[in-house]
Amino acid sequence: MTTNEPNTRNSIRHKHILDLDELNRSDIELIFENTDSMMEVLNRGIRKVPALRGKTIITLFYESSTRTRVSFEQAGKILSADVINVSSDGSSSKKGESLYNTALTLQAMKADAVVIRHQHSGAGYFLAQQMDSTSIINAGDGMHAHPTQSLLDLYTIKKHLGTISSKKVVIVGDLLYSRVARSNLWGLTTMGANIVLCGPKTLLPQDFLDSRLRETNHPFRDIQIEENIDTALEGADVVMTLRLQSERQKAGHLPSLREYSRRFGVTSERLKIAKPNAIIMHPGPMNEGIEIESDVAHGPQSVIESQVTTGVAIRMAVLYDLITGNHSEKES
Repeated sequence: MTTNEPNTRNSIRHKHILDLDELNRSDIELIFENTDSMMEVLNRGIRKVPALRGKTIITLFYESSTRTRVSFEQAGKILSADVINVSSDGSSSKKGESLYNTALTLQAMKADAVVIRHQHSGAGYFLAQQMDSTSIINAGDGMHAHPTQSLLDLYTIKKHLGTISSKKVVIVGDLLYSRVARSNLWGLTTMGANIVLCGPKTLLPQDFLDSRLRETNHPFRDIQIEENIDTALEGADVVMTLRLQSERQKAGHLPSLREYSRRFGVTSERLKIAKPNAIIMHPGPMNEGIEIESDVAHGPQSVIESQVTTGVAIRMAVLYDLITGNHSEKES
């Protein structure tokens, strides 16, 4: 490693990043350590290092995206990798090619890593099963998972509050359909946070509502459910709002957006119920005036912009780790 490269340490055990249920606390902390080095690179006058020179990264996006796709592309280019972008509109899937045949094609191209976003849950797992030497990073699959978004959320919390352990994290909004929330439940639980979920019953997972998880030894058994947002926010260290998807109203999950905003919108007045130093987070894109007020989203307690910057550093760390790490004798 040259002096121009980030001062990263050992790699995690895994060849792929598919969701956070596969990562333990040590894995996550190691990614955080490597992210610290990547943040140092981002703060340089010239943000370019040769760490992945000669490596090829393919971003394969079957769903539209701005933040995730651009941050992965920027992360790869800062590390000097060759980044090839493939969208569903420009891929052979429009001609009927299956994901399996796409996997064979990408493997034949000797790609070092493939970043995939797909509308179907499990697409990343399927791709990982077909690839012998290529690392797969799940950039969002259906309603299932979005692991790098969760990693950047966790890192942001630690950066601003010093630790994640024992912090009260309140997640408000569409928890039933949010892949971000699902990955965050695994990550926050692993790191020892106290989690409260808040939203209308129609947008809460049924297994939480009927207490099935509490009757088992499931890692989520201690997660609390609260339908009253004022009660949920009391003493919160972190308030994480989720995007309310308008199609949920059309599907009969909500009476109206106005009613949802009145009952569950995070306002400056409601934020006073949380701790004075509580931070406000949102994975984006935001519906300002619905799930979160504009003065909260852009206020002094908001770390939403910091999440975006952190997203580049986290993805740099993940790409560097998976591509350069020796995973031959580790779990894949």
